[in-house]
Amino acid sequence: MAEKFYITTPIYYPSDKLHIGHTYCTVATDTIARYKRLQGYDVMFLTGTDEHGQKIEDKAREAGVTPKEFVDRIVEGPRGVKDLWKLMNISNDRFIRTTDDYHEAAVQRIFKRMYDNGDIYKGTYKGKYCKPCESFWTESQLVDGKCPDCGREVQDAEEEAYFFRLSKYADRIRDLLENTDFLEPRSRVNEMIHNFIDPGLEDLCVSRTSFTWGVPVDFDPGHVVYVWVDALSNYITALGYENDRYDDYKDGWWPGVNIVGKEIVRFHSIIWPAMLMSLGEPLPKKCFGHGWLLLDGGKMSKSKGNVVDPYLLAEKFGVDALRFFLMRTFPFGSDGNFSNELLIQTINVDLANDLGNLVSRTTAMAEKYFPEGLPAERQPDDTLDPDLIAQATALRDKYADAMDHYAPHKALEEVFKVIQRANKYIDENAPWALAKDMEANGTRLATVLYNLLEAVRICSVLLTPFIPATTDAIFSQLGACGSCNGCCKTWESAAHWGTLPAKLLVRKGENLFPRIDVEKAIAELDAIQEEARRAALPPIEIEPQLTEQVDFDTFCKSDFRAVKVKHCEAVKKSDKLLKFTLDDGTGTDRQILSGVHHWYEPEDLIGKTLVAIVNLPPRKMMGQESQGMLISAVHTEKGEEQLHLLMVDDAIPAGAKLC
Repeated sequence: MAEKFYITTPIYYPSDKLHIGHTYCTVATDTIARYKRLQGYDVMFLTGTDEHGQKIEDKAREAGVTPKEFVDRIVEGPRGVKDLWKLMNISNDRFIRTTDDYHEAAVQRIFKRMYDNGDIYKGTYKGKYCKPCESFWTESQLVDGKCPDCGREVQDAEEEAYFFRLSKYADRIRDLLENTDFLEPRSRVNEMIHNFIDPGLEDLCVSRTSFTWGVPVDFDPGHVVYVWVDALSNYITALGYENDRYDDYKDGWWPGVNIVGKEIVRFHSIIWPAMLMSLGEPLPKKCFGHGWLLLDGGKMSKSKGNVVDPYLLAEKFGVDALRFFLMRTFPFGSDGNFSNELLIQTINVDLANDLGNLVSRTTAMAEKYFPEGLPAERQPDDTLDPDLIAQATALRDKYADAMDHYAPHKALEEVFKVIQRANKYIDENAPWALAKDMEANGTRLATVLYNLLEAVRICSVLLTPFIPATTDAIFSQLGACGSCNGCCKTWESAAHWGTLPAKLLVRKGENLFPRIDVEKAIAELDAIQEEARRAALPPIEIEPQLTEQVDFDTFCKSDFRAVKVKHCEAVKKSDKLLKFTLDDGTGTDRQILSGVHHWYEPEDLIGKTLVAIVNLPPRKMMGQESQGMLISAVHTEKGEEQLHLLMVDDAIPAGAKLC
């Protein structure tokens, strides 16, 4: 019987704007799951959505729907969570929603068991709460008075609550972190010890009474289970723990591996193990906290307006290209700086130039020179062949070492060393030159092409967890599966040279990764993403009113007058300023300069009646004197500042006082 391997992503808060950061974690977990399947493990891969909490309740209220309607739309609806995972070819075996009835019932039983064990007690919570992160913080944990995870404002919170005796498990958690390899990379251990264990673990608030969208505490209905206790439990409730939906927990699927982003390592490496200790259940085998994808130096976040749309990137460049980029470019345990330029460069260099070019050249030559199939005879060259063969046969072990240490970027680095060596092998052997005399060189030519095809095969086996659709296309072009019943694709075959049948009928297909015009693609992406960014902004933003009060006498000192525009022209060497010649009713023309050229052309304003403050002291602008200020209204619409000069009825005479 195959060994079991259980792996999970965190269950995601169902945001109405998924970004590439969500995709990064799930693609990485999918890659590891596919790798373990390739090795022959019986794999269970879980993902899902975390659907309770105050954030959801508030957003649903703003949208005018119930919380369940809100999450249903985002999880199940078009371009929702499930749609994105389907698009990205995510091979999860199970999908859990924390609103699933079996999960909610199990969470109530888990909460009651911890309560009965004496690890949950009632008290009053008073402290700081970050609503976006749904995290409680002590004053000492704040950074510059703000949430240490997201950097946003926290609010004072005080309410009756149940608490989990997290402090009771501090020594056991410290031992777990310091003396095992449970949490990786090791830098995360140092963060947890320094930031949370050393200052002293405080008991954790595990229920709320200030909102209702959550799993009710069944023995105290005024309380709902704190969202993180609810969410963390999914890793075992999805296997059937404390419910009869599934039988996998008792069948030995737990413990498993949790792949999480670094911002939630605290919950998964401290709170989750402590909960399991309280329940008397086994701890996870591993918690791996990967880094963030950064954009312009900051974490991707809808609230910061710097979201990168995975739908857009996948549709434009291809799913496998995006999957590959995420795994190839960024060391999995560290932060990585995302850019469209880097994405396109990676596709062009690694996929188009190296892999795509190798497959295209090799299959094209095999089909051209041996249209009826490669002959079985071989003519090895002890000078030119051994290095390629040695690198290819040694690849699997190097690859496995990297993957087993959760370093998919290093595994791909090893694969591409062989791909680059194979491209060099083409140049060393010059098959086109051998083909000029098929009678003399045909056997050697067949050997060269077979060696190239075999190198491509081994690399393709190991690339399958990363770019599964592409490797299917490669195997089809090699003609491998028709005669070997899939034995050329196995993990075992990747360690052995010569698995491809000797007589091989190769048929070149379409180019796997056409080269991208960088400048054109960047311009298109920038335009699309800017349009999407603006579309996501509030339709109209009005500046908040000033709270500082002005006394009536001070206000009355400002002299507002109707003025007629006699002449208007652009100010030289200025993109913004227009120079107005105005009739202010005094018989002497008044000159005012105003930075409104972005919104108005001079000729459109001549004859209009505007409003100006006329008793401001004159000031110089671009070397010219401005005698007052025109009044305008300003707001932001779809991210663009809009300005409207205040115009009044033309029947109002010049110089009329506004009061």
